[in-house]
Amino acid sequence: MSGLVRSVRPPEFAGVTFHEVMAKSALNKVPGSNYGFGWTINPYRGCTHACVYCFARPTHNYLDLDAGDDFDRQIIVKANIVEVLRRELGRASWNGDPVALGTNTDPYQRAEGRYALMPGILRALADSGTPISILTKGTLLRRDLDLLAELSTRTTVDIAMSIAIFDDDLQQSVEPGTPSTAARLATVAAARDRGLDCTVFMMPVLPFLTDTRDHLDTAMAMISASGARRVLHSTLYLKPGTREWYFAWLEHAHPDLVARYRALYANGVNAPKDYQAWLGRKVAVARRAHGLDTGATDPYTGAIFSRAARRPLQAAEPTLF
Repeated sequence: MSGLVRSVRPPEFAGVTFHEVMAKSALNKVPGSNYGFGWTINPYRGCTHACVYCFARPTHNYLDLDAGDDFDRQIIVKANIVEVLRRELGRASWNGDPVALGTNTDPYQRAEGRYALMPGILRALADSGTPISILTKGTLLRRDLDLLAELSTRTTVDIAMSIAIFDDDLQQSVEPGTPSTAARLATVAAARDRGLDCTVFMMPVLPFLTDTRDHLDTAMAMISASGARRVLHSTLYLKPGTREWYFAWLEHAHPDLVARYRALYANGVNAPKDYQAWLGRKVAVARRAHGLDTGATDPYTGAIFSRAARRPLQAAEPTLF
């Protein structure tokens, strides 16, 4: 493992190993991106949220680790990322394009409670005048809300909370390492109390599980009550590496749905466009019924589109494919 300093297994993180590495770079340019967006920072690789649908699972294969259990339990920590980031932001070539956090693995996963890398990252970005966008499932975001409110007076700060499931039993089965839906909604409310907008990402919607009219209506009602103004959604995306792990969960938890999923995803990583359009109409009806708007994502990183981006996008359609 390149740059490895040590591997530790803290007793308070049962079954999890942290591999502390010295990173060579902090800022990542997404291939093919331009127009002032497409930069990301990932202080961690792997994620203890353990979401069975996580699209980032296959990235662990590049480390000779598997996309299943290793992704959930073998966490790479870029211990020197703040120092490296300040050096990169200080270069004459850096022109202050928006930077997204949470595009691959969650910067506010449980590891952040141990390593506390995010405050230094956020301060470094703000000190250089760089706009910040954050996408997270982690309620540890609340620790940094006062800091983010202060930094928002110096640079653009955009926040989004990922909440895909509004059924407690299903949420704990699909996302066993995440905070509860109620805790995440409370974090949205806490952000709003500090004057920070917080968009909700209802991503992904799970076919035959969270795409019912009742589930969508419940979700939008709870999101509206939290004080959020905007909701974005996406359909489930099953690329190789994620697909096998998701189907393994499905065969255990919902074997009656396996055949329907195999038919729905028979021709690729996405559900058919007619399903996507059908879902988009249902989401739009539920969203509008509760007075919620939609928005746009960065087309390269998948994070919330920064208000500071240099190339404006048209308003998003009711669905995001």
